[in-house]
Amino acid sequence: MTHQHLPVDEIAQRLRDTPLFGGLADEHLQALVARADIVDLAAGDVLIREGDLADALYVVLDGELEVTKQSGNSQIPLAQVGPGSLQGEIAALEGGRRLASVRAIVQSEVLRIPVDTIRGLLAAGPDVALAVIRTAVGRLRAMEATLREREKLAGLGTLAAGLAHELNNPAAAALRSVRSLDEAIGKAESLPRPVPPPRPPQDAEPPRSALERADRIEELIALAGDEDAATALADAGWTREALADLSPESIPWVAADASVRLLLGELQMALERIGDIVAAVKGYTYLDQAPMQRVDVRVGVEQTLVILRHRLKEIEVRRDFAEELPEIEAFGSELNQVWTNIVDNAVDAMDGRGTLTISIQPEEEPSGLGVRVSICDTGTGIPPDIRQRLFEPFYTTKEPGRGTGLGLHISYNAIARHGGRIEVTSEPGETCFTVTLPPRLPAT
Repeated sequence: MTHQHLPVDEIAQRLRDTPLFGGLADEHLQALVARADIVDLAAGDVLIREGDLADALYVVLDGELEVTKQSGNSQIPLAQVGPGSLQGEIAALEGGRRLASVRAIVQSEVLRIPVDTIRGLLAAGPDVALAVIRTAVGRLRAMEATLREREKLAGLGTLAAGLAHELNNPAAAALRSVRSLDEAIGKAESLPRPVPPPRPPQDAEPPRSALERADRIEELIALAGDEDAATALADAGWTREALADLSPESIPWVAADASVRLLLGELQMALERIGDIVAAVKGYTYLDQAPMQRVDVRVGVEQTLVILRHRLKEIEVRRDFAEELPEIEAFGSELNQVWTNIVDNAVDAMDGRGTLTISIQPEEEPSGLGVRVSICDTGTGIPPDIRQRLFEPFYTTKEPGRGTGLGLHISYNAIARHGGRIEVTSEPGETCFTVTLPPRLPAT
């Protein structure tokens, strides 16, 4: 509830003691107070809610407030503020949505100043305008620094969750193979071993389809004795005609031997998959390597796709990579973060289903032969008014908690650090982010 329950002179004196309004002329200060309202807050009351449209800014007169930003299901503390501090000025001045939430820690009193009032005040003289701008810039810098660290931690959490998911499948497959292998070896050792041990014919092939496999298993059950043995023989490439040349006594050992070999093959595939994932992670993060080096952009993009595979399950990934591509001088881990941000946004734009097309081609630059990377999705597209603001810090179209609005801003800065450029084209059904990188880093 808002009300004006203090004399104008008393409120004006309180404002006079704040750094922001201390130098304001008396007539301006009186006009400001006359148009403002006092808001009383109990401990726990929310003054500003992240994502709401801004219609006012606030000056804390008494008490203590906490500023937080939502990340997932948690609220990240950004600052605690007391008397004299300005709150909500960034969104209020630009007429946008609140970037963070503010709640009272203890019983507090704040002055609510409508947007129209403060804009009129800013037009009255440069001193207040400079003070507000200085406060807003300082607040943005502090918020960005805090959220950058949070973004890194969130990225590590996403990476860890994705890797846990990716590693779990081959690890579980390897464990199943090891457990089954012990039983299969024991069975093979209990059977008389034919001399010489039979092997599938050289032209033997495993079934090419599920239907062909089912038919072949059905054909082999009579010779093998049970479905498990027939399945092992079919997957190893044995056919009824090939088994007909063997003695009936040797077939159980052949089936057991086929089962052991298949399980060993599955175990090898699972361990190779784990090795591939670990190698991709090491390359993605550039562990044990210099921060700056010559990199093949194709390798970084592929490593990124491995890291994000759990996000790409229902997305078709199409690659158009040039066979001959120059290596460029770059901070590899920073570029990989750029690819991660763009691909992750593309997945969100397609709601997890669609086609992701990645093109990597050489590009003639003033300083030599560079690289052009285009990442396109089949999402709903980005309206022109939003495209103009994509790379602004804290600007996001996602609901609070799903994005900090720093991903593309960080990507833009990383590309700029490389002396490159990032461009966006979009229409319904196709959005493309195109990154162009020169062959060498800019001289510092």
